[in-house]
Amino acid sequence: MPQPNILVIMSDQLKATASHLYGNTFCQTPSLQRLANEGVMFRHAFTPHPLCMPARVALWTASYPHQNGSRRNETPISPSRPHAFAHWHQQGYHCGLIGKNHCFYDAENRALFDTWCEIGHGGPSSEAPVGIPWVRPIDGVLQAHRVRRNMPDVSPVFSYAHTDYPLEDYGTGLIASQTERFLEEHQQDPFALWVSFPDPHEPYEAPRRYADMFPPDAIHLPPWDEGELERAPERNRVLYRLLGMEDEPMEHVYGLLAAYYGMVRFLDDAVGQILDALERLDLRERTIVVFCADHGDFAGEHRMQCKGGVFYDALTRIPLLVSWPGHVPEGVADESMVSLADVVPTLMALQGEEMPGWVQTDPLPTVTDATSRDAAFSEYGCGGPAFTMEDLRDLDTPRGRASLMRSLRWREAEGRRKMARTRQWKYVHDPMGDADELYDLVNDPWELRNVAGHVAHAGVEADMRQRLGDWAIMTEDALPVPQPPEGPLPTPPDAALPERR
Repeated sequence: MPQPNILVIMSDQLKATASHLYGNTFCQTPSLQRLANEGVMFRHAFTPHPLCMPARVALWTASYPHQNGSRRNETPISPSRPHAFAHWHQQGYHCGLIGKNHCFYDAENRALFDTWCEIGHGGPSSEAPVGIPWVRPIDGVLQAHRVRRNMPDVSPVFSYAHTDYPLEDYGTGLIASQTERFLEEHQQDPFALWVSFPDPHEPYEAPRRYADMFPPDAIHLPPWDEGELERAPERNRVLYRLLGMEDEPMEHVYGLLAAYYGMVRFLDDAVGQILDALERLDLRERTIVVFCADHGDFAGEHRMQCKGGVFYDALTRIPLLVSWPGHVPEGVADESMVSLADVVPTLMALQGEEMPGWVQTDPLPTVTDATSRDAAFSEYGCGGPAFTMEDLRDLDTPRGRASLMRSLRWREAEGRRKMARTRQWKYVHDPMGDADELYDLVNDPWELRNVAGHVAHAGVEADMRQRLGDWAIMTEDALPVPQPPEGPLPTPPDAALPERR
């Protein structure tokens, strides 16, 4: 039997609970349900890092950020780092990317891709696509991204839009059609394709027909606890000052959430279009399909939107589905604690390949013979100084997106935070300071009460701390880690970071 094709479909900033598969009460995702019926759904999958680039590098290198050196959005995959597409290229696969990159930037890695159709949050890349021309006229696509490149002023904290362009010209529609064309043209080739949707990452803009599926009376807000921040570490309180929605008019809160969940439903229909194409072209049983996300979004949880350097499940828990009809179980929900970084060794195991030495994570259980695991881990930061409430007050605009962007690179680098997560407990520790976090996820599923330091939970906290320490030691990298550039962190061209005292 020839080796199977590989199709990894990634969404950007999609929290697991945005789908009814993971408990959402008002956002149905029938195409993801279809994929789950044809494969295995992992109920407890987590990102190795709740930030775009580090999560993506961790996925393709099958390693954690502290192993591969990509701990910020400014550290793409190194040309010297082994990764899945270099491996598949050597195996003779037609390698492709359709959608958002945010991972591979150097010429050496780019040359591994036979098809390259890059499109980000603001529209297609200025570089012409390689392998397949755009299936839609570029002028219409650019017009459909005009609002995203210049979002309306809704509030200092966030913006959103519901718009009326042709669905095929939005990023989600274009990527689905581009993928369908790829499958038509390469149905006889062994391929490894990364389909990478920029949605539902901000800018929060959805086609009106999808946003209208979520009127205010259909959206169920998560619980908000005004006392939550009194028990939270300073890093969490800083983030709330930047992203908090509590003081915003509720019509705008509901408008933003309608855009977010509208983007999710649009994405789900796009996944359905791709699955239909696989079946129409008789590729379904010859193709391993993975659906995942790089990380999540608050989407109203903890009175916030967007994301930041904290470890609530809204940001760290992701959807993960693996399907290969006739070869992996179908309609099964796996309860193991697993990671996005486990996807590549899983694909290689399903391909029947010997595991390369650079793979530092484990295949997923249920779809392979790997054993179940009872803990998952995530991390954030690369040893930079803390960004405090006092630093936030020094900014000209101490609240909202302007301050978010002005402080972004500082906050991405601060500390060396790490998370250990079991079915019942979550523990977060930063050896560089600030308070620990401990959440009882059975009795406090929304993570509103930090019980770290409570005498009643001292034994649990000690056990979770040991799990975290053991993981850090066991995953210490044996491969060279690319060194960050010398000197201060780069500064956005339109803003300077406040001077550190």
